[in-house]
Amino acid sequence: MENLLGLLRLRVRRGINLAIRDTRSSDPYVVVTMDGQKLKTRVINDACNPEWNDELTLSITDINVPINLAVYDSDTFTTDDKMGEAEIDIRPYVECLRMGLENLPTGTVITRVQPSRTNCLSDESCCVWDNGRILQDMFLRLRNVECGEIEVQIEWINPPGCKGVL
Repeated sequence: MENLLGLLRLRVRRGINLAIRDTRSSDPYVVVTMDGQKLKTRVINDACNPEWNDELTLSITDINVPINLAVYDSDTFTTDDKMGEAEIDIRPYVECLRMGLENLPTGTVITRVQPSRTNCLSDESCCVWDNGRILQDMFLRLRNVECGEIEVQIEWINPPGCKGVL
């Protein structure tokens, strides 16, 4: 706990055009790993466009460690099939937090992160002020698969006794 900078709430919202791994659909879920932590969403049956809206919370001790997401198709009698993976770099988001902004109008865009060869973004991602907090919405293109994206949102939480990122 002494090295804890804070918590990161990761909202895994939905999957878009995920790969078919069963006969006509898939039963997807997302596994999130970071720095020895492993969390997962619930399984959505028969869906290539699942809506999870699951909130997962990660303990952050090093902002340079990426968050890894892997999508799987849940199978009853065989090993779950991998449906792609993506990575989140939280450093641009943390830079927004370090600006020490206060009392901005809700909806104010603080910074924009562009898709590039070095990230998994499929579209521009904005860090936005929302009622006293900074949120970042992202559409992540899955790698090592024929198709699919995941929509996620991140939000920083500063519990008492944490070092923080400022």
